[in-house]
Amino acid sequence: MRREAYTTAMQQILNALCDSTRRSALAILWDGGEHCVCELMDQLEVSQSRMSRHMKILREAGLVIDRRDAQWVRYRRNPDMTPEIMAVISAVLNAEKSFGLETA
Repeated sequence: MRREAYTTAMQQILNALCDSTRRSALAILWDGGEHCVCELMDQLEVSQSRMSRHMKILREAGLVIDRRDAQWVRYRRNPDMTPEIMAVISAVLNAEKSFGLETA
């Protein structure tokens, strides 16, 4: 059962990483700080509804956590991610940089 849980979790993470907008959002959040969804919308030039859908996928994959702040939601990298998962995400973000594909 443990292997099945791992496979499901990894599939969720890889699905979350397959979209360029989500990778760009992760690149912004990867600094370890907390960022308002309005900030992500501005930097990535996407609508509030689209950004919220992307962040839901990242949250459900366990890559980010959120906190409501009045009318906005603030996101940050999930501090409870395993070092192995953090290494996978860092490798993806670094690969995009090395290919000149700035994510944010």
